[in-house]
Amino acid sequence: MENVTLLPPEKLFDAWVDPSFLPEGKDKYYLRNLQSKRPQSQWRHLTSDEIERLVRNNNNAASWDTIYVTDEFSPRYIKNNNFYGTVRIGRVSEVGLQFHDLRLPVGITNSSIHSCDIGDDCAIHDVHYLSHYIIGDRCMLFNIHEMSTTDHSKFGNGIVKDGEKESVRVQLEIMNETGCRKVYPFEGMTTADAYLWGKYVDDKALQTKLKEITQNSHDSHRGYYGTVGESCVIKTSEIIKDAKIGPYCYIKGASKLKNITILSSEKEATQIGENVILVNGIVGYGSRIFYGCTAVKFVIGTNCKLKYGARVIDSILGDNSTISCCEALNNLVFPAHEQHHNNSFLIASCLKGQSNMAAGATVGSNHNSRSNDNEVVAGRGFWPGLCTSIKHSSIFPSFTLLSKGAYPAELNIKLPFNVVSNNETLGRLEVMPAFWWIYNMYALARNNWKFQTRDTRVTKVQHIEFDTFAPDSMEEALSAIALLEIWTAKAWLKSQGQPWEDKSEQELRKIGADLYAGDASVVDGLKILGEGMEKSKREVVILKAYKAYKAYKDMITHYLLNNAIAYLESHPEASLEQMTSLLSTERVKSWVNMGGQLMKESDVDELRADIGNGVLDSWAAIHGRYDSKWEQYPMDKLNHAYACYCELYGLDKMTAQEWLAAIEEEKRIRKFICDQVRASREKDYQNPFRQATYRNHDEMIAAIGELDENSFVKLIKGETEEVLVKLESLKSRV
Repeated sequence: MENVTLLPPEKLFDAWVDPSFLPEGKDKYYLRNLQSKRPQSQWRHLTSDEIERLVRNNNNAASWDTIYVTDEFSPRYIKNNNFYGTVRIGRVSEVGLQFHDLRLPVGITNSSIHSCDIGDDCAIHDVHYLSHYIIGDRCMLFNIHEMSTTDHSKFGNGIVKDGEKESVRVQLEIMNETGCRKVYPFEGMTTADAYLWGKYVDDKALQTKLKEITQNSHDSHRGYYGTVGESCVIKTSEIIKDAKIGPYCYIKGASKLKNITILSSEKEATQIGENVILVNGIVGYGSRIFYGCTAVKFVIGTNCKLKYGARVIDSILGDNSTISCCEALNNLVFPAHEQHHNNSFLIASCLKGQSNMAAGATVGSNHNSRSNDNEVVAGRGFWPGLCTSIKHSSIFPSFTLLSKGAYPAELNIKLPFNVVSNNETLGRLEVMPAFWWIYNMYALARNNWKFQTRDTRVTKVQHIEFDTFAPDSMEEALSAIALLEIWTAKAWLKSQGQPWEDKSEQELRKIGADLYAGDASVVDGLKILGEGMEKSKREVVILKAYKAYKAYKDMITHYLLNNAIAYLESHPEASLEQMTSLLSTERVKSWVNMGGQLMKESDVDELRADIGNGVLDSWAAIHGRYDSKWEQYPMDKLNHAYACYCELYGLDKMTAQEWLAAIEEEKRIRKFICDQVRASREKDYQNPFRQATYRNHDEMIAAIGELDENSFVKLIKGETEEVLVKLESLKSRV
């Protein structure tokens, strides 16, 4: 613990940057002058009349010679203040400022100000200690205990300043508790950056370059001032230290904001609320953090929300996400994550977006051994249900729903769009593949819609794939088809008293495919066992396999036609034949979810190599590569959809006749989706237990509305009608 020490007067006001850290010929204010938007020529000394008026207004200064103003300065509204060091004050007018119900006159009263630049028409009142900040125009600072900047401020970036030890660098221990995946946070960091850095820890050249790039992207000189952008409002807050605060930010009642950057703009204003503690991190544009939240060592993306006592530590939260009432430690969470409940717990995970944690869900540390646990990795759409607990390490495919229960062993679920259940009565794990498609189409379709609707970002640095049917999920669907064929063939051979061990994988797939081409009752009568999905000796039983198999095939068709329509709409002069000539049946099987943006694994490998060998030598250049791959992605996705369909049906190329058949299938699928969206919602109206809470039918309708007036049901019906017309018109372009 440091002791209180005595300082001579000259060090009290002038000793900020140690002279040994200043470049030759520079003073302690040279960086301040570079940061200031106002030319030095516009500042002037106070006149003797102005000094006299300031003194009469009960103002004190260590030296009036170091107080500078503009020609539009009026001392009338400067009262009861103490000024230290070089203070520069912009225009002071006879006007007031208002934000919500807070109204303050322009001017400075009852404050202690040390070496600050203050913009035009600011209202600064009852700020007990304001030190080394550049305040923008039209800012309101009211009732703040301490607001200061140190000479070695880093504003939440994971860098070290001149003369500092490596041990002071802020590093985020994401994805697990061991610290083996540490990354340096920085302003503008995306979940793609974090995944690239945290995932490929074995790529030593990449790791070295990313550390160098991050350190070199910020000036290591000491002496940068904290900044408050124009039109900011900061009121009734305790400690704000080493903070870079963007324009139009609103901070009210914060407890402690230390070593942070808060990104904000007029169109994406960020708000920080009551009793919030933020230490060592970056807050993205348009975010809202309220009501007793704590975040330490963090990056929070654009358009995010932390509420109601959330605790976020050593974690990175993707854009458009919400965490409230709960605890999240050592995570990398991709965009569109929802976690609202006080008794949910998330630790040591990489969730790849569009996830939702229910109350009581504990994706947490079990400490299966004497060391820290490893990781949970979940594809898009991970939904652990009420009171769910799982063991590390576990892996889940796209759109996994975990039923309520304590899962006793590690899991590696391989069938997407599933629901997983721990059947304690029968002592087995049960997996129902394609559950979302078969039984919960309302939720599946609504997820696809709501994530895009809720993406209100203006600043879109992180590219995000919101479509449910994309290369990641469809690769998993193709793999699931193969697994179902193999497992079903084994179950059938066993039922016939025949060995399966001597059969090759291709032979088993042929038997399975023939079974699925036949009568459903044959497959439904088999006890199909999944393999390699739970670290235990108990059975893993596959439910509703016949329906799931058909559903996966329908998804592939739907995937193809969705992307074909999108291409032909953007290329109105093209025919299906011309489009087909651009496509290849050679399928790219390996895709990487880069923080929400899907990229071919070969492109990620090229990206890593180009960073490692210095071709990409800045984060701007790396983001530029993301951008270029995103521009190519629609065509990559279309080609993947085409190759998946051809793989599924054994085609070398789709002919006109095959396109016509696929179009007719898609018309059926679209009608099925529309009908199932309505049917999924209709269950709520037909469930007698739900009806029992109402006195009569009229009360139920008044409470939940008519089924056919449901806004999403109507939306899907309208979209289906439009798409059916488009599909019919495609026939003329074959």
